[in-house]
Amino acid sequence: MRSAHTVAQVRASEADLMRDLPEGALMQRAAAGLAHAILDLLGGGYGRRVLVLAGVGDNAGDALYAAATLCRRGSAVDVLVLGPHTHQAGLAALLAAGGRLIDSVDSVAVAVADYDVVVDGIVGIGGRPGLRSEATAALAALAGVPVVAVDVPSGVDVDTGEVDGAHVVADLTVTFGTHKVAHLVDPAASACGAVHLVDIGLDLPVAAVEALQPGEVAALLPRPDGADHKYTRGVVGIRAGSNTYPGAALLCVAGASAGVAGMIRFVGSDAVADRVRTVHPEVVGPGRVQAWVVGPGADDGAAGTLREALADGVPVVVDADALAAVDGPLGVPAVLTPHAGELAAMLGVERAQVEQRSLHHARLAAARFDAVVLLKGRHTLVARPGGDVRVTTTGVPWLATAGAGDVLAGLIGSLLATGLSPWDAASVGSWVHGAAATRASAGGPIVAGDVAHALRGILREIH
Repeated sequence: MRSAHTVAQVRASEADLMRDLPEGALMQRAAAGLAHAILDLLGGGYGRRVLVLAGVGDNAGDALYAAATLCRRGSAVDVLVLGPHTHQAGLAALLAAGGRLIDSVDSVAVAVADYDVVVDGIVGIGGRPGLRSEATAALAALAGVPVVAVDVPSGVDVDTGEVDGAHVVADLTVTFGTHKVAHLVDPAASACGAVHLVDIGLDLPVAAVEALQPGEVAALLPRPDGADHKYTRGVVGIRAGSNTYPGAALLCVAGASAGVAGMIRFVGSDAVADRVRTVHPEVVGPGRVQAWVVGPGADDGAAGTLREALADGVPVVVDADALAAVDGPLGVPAVLTPHAGELAAMLGVERAQVEQRSLHHARLAAARFDAVVLLKGRHTLVARPGGDVRVTTTGVPWLATAGAGDVLAGLIGSLLATGLSPWDAASVGSWVHGAAATRASAGGPIVAGDVAHALRGILREIH
């Protein structure tokens, strides 16, 4: 499990650990890990040119001690101090190792073409969002040079993933002890680049924000045994599509047909139902189900189909057109699957507000609607009432394609029908969906049907 801890949790764990370690040992562990990550990025140290942007606090110390190691590996290291002072012991160690102190942003601009990498040690996990003008000017002068951020990109909000003003955009972020929320939650996560975790021995509590890993997904996925039959494996009902959008029904059924549930029932117009059964002959008609999926392509009939599904009293996945009919708790276990625009409409805010504060709005919606809310995005958030959030880090940008959400809704519905909780069904479904997209894409374009076709392969392997 990749858990993302808050600054307060990290600070408390560091304080506990430091009581049992010699002074400075924790920083030396971090600096050693940082130095090795930079050397790996550069392909070695000899002859490399490195610039350290050193602000205040322990992150500057980590950067400066790591830079001293780079000097001893043959790198030429310059340091620009931003602000009235920096970590004095770290600066002394760098200068003793042969580092050079430069005096201004203008000097950086003159030498920018010579640098192989910039190390962002401007502010650490205790910093506030945004950067001062001197730091902003230095970063502008260094545009185009790869950046390694120490712990988090300077200027982002560590505990929320929000950004407000200028901030570092890193190619690599080297963090210590644990992931922080900013490493997982956009928009800050998109500024981190690749994230490399250095274990420095912290003992941390369970975090409220986490990202499932393959082992956890495998443990949660239901598996039939010799006593199971199609009904005990779960029956999922699909109310999707319309004469205007019949393809949505086909894609939703394709997602549900990945093999997780034992049976799929489809309810819709005769014309759409005929098309569904032509493509998916295993699908049957109305009857008892353990979960419903409502909304994909339902058009004007979405509100009515949602009412009909809720009358059964079973868990429900509410997607697409049906989300507009949700104005409060639904009275049954539910997964709501909006994108940012749909969630904005549900909450009565602007889409930009949801995108800028995605963690806040996903949690707000989960509490308001008493449901699991799956907020789709580059890093999809799955929030449940009470504030716990799982972040999906599988997937590729090519997954932003029409119909992909219909496939996801069907897959989550089938997982619900097997007996998984809405929290686990949404989290596992999102992870598998993203992994299938990555497999189907292979670095290139995909359509929603490609994702549906790749689901069984991922489910087979993850077992």
